Amino acid sequence: MTSVKLHKQPSALNLAGEDDVKPTTCETVMTHPIIERFSRSKYSPDPRDVIWTVPNVISLLRILSIPVIAYLVARRHLIIALVVLLISAISDGVDGIIARRFNQVSKLGQILDPIADRLLILSSVLALSIANILPWWLLVLVGLRDVLMGILVLCLAQHDYGPLPVHFAGKTGTAVLMLAIPALILADAWHSPFFQVLHLIALGAVIWGVGLYWLAGCFYAQQGIALMRQDARQ
Repeated sequence: MTSVKLHKQPSALNLAGEDDVKPTTCETVMTHPIIERFSRSKYSPDPRDVIWTVPNVISLLRILSIPVIAYLVARRHLIIALVVLLISAISDGVDGIIARRFNQVSKLGQILDPIADRLLILSSVLALSIANILPWWLLVLVGLRDVLMGILVLCLAQHDYGPLPVHFAGKTGTAVLMLAIPALILADAWHSPFFQVLHLIALGAVIWGVGLYWLAGCFYAQQGIALMRQDARQ
């Protein structure tokens, strides 16, 4: 099984005289051979303090494309929105491949990538709600969860902790939403019994994804509160 240990990030002025502040890291001891074989940390280079890399530029372009996608969906230009969304999804995979193969993994890139995913999900749910494809209460749930997680990150930062390790439920919820959102757009671009069934399946997937989103948020809140309580006792 995998054991995870959290480390408090060092203060701005540590005993070694280093002034760089590192986020909370996750030391993972892989004891299962299958997990060890497919561990990303085994193949990914250590992140560097660089800004202008090809993957970072691609991530920035992805973030800039999000308002375009949201506008197209809200105005029900669904086919064009699907094309832009497909290009964005392909670029998401390409920047990771480039970063690992050409040793361009950066700390900024590790921040930009999840930010792009969160913005895409929130903006897409907003646009789908405006287009009357999704109910508004789903937008409220997604937005409220992100607001609460932002508050948690700020509270942890006050105790010199960085972001918590990503939970499996969070990864799964994000993946489900990333698949369900294009399926919803596709289902509402045409009108036939097949696409009506696809709409119902995609809608159910969105609800499941939001549920996993909140489940992961509960795990993060539990871990964060435990860390802050431990810090207060010390």
